Amino acid sequence: MIIDRIALILAIIGGLNWGLVGLFRFDFIAFLFGGQTATVSRVIYTLVGLAALWCISLLFRDHRGGEEVD
Repeated sequence: MIIDRIALILAIIGGLNWGLVGLFRFDFIAFLFGGQTATVSRVIYTLVGLAALWCISLLFRDHRGGEEVD
């Protein structure tokens, strides 16, 4: 599903950003969009968090067959 790919991309972006914060104390999203409290940054942080929640559902899906189990 396309939403799975989008969620994974956003989760990867968030993970890389947290890696930069942990290693170098550098928040790339805040740098790009004018700080952590900037509206665009907050929207991106929110989307990354929602994507991470969506990715949890990937753990519980049956991918052995050709169909998804609801």
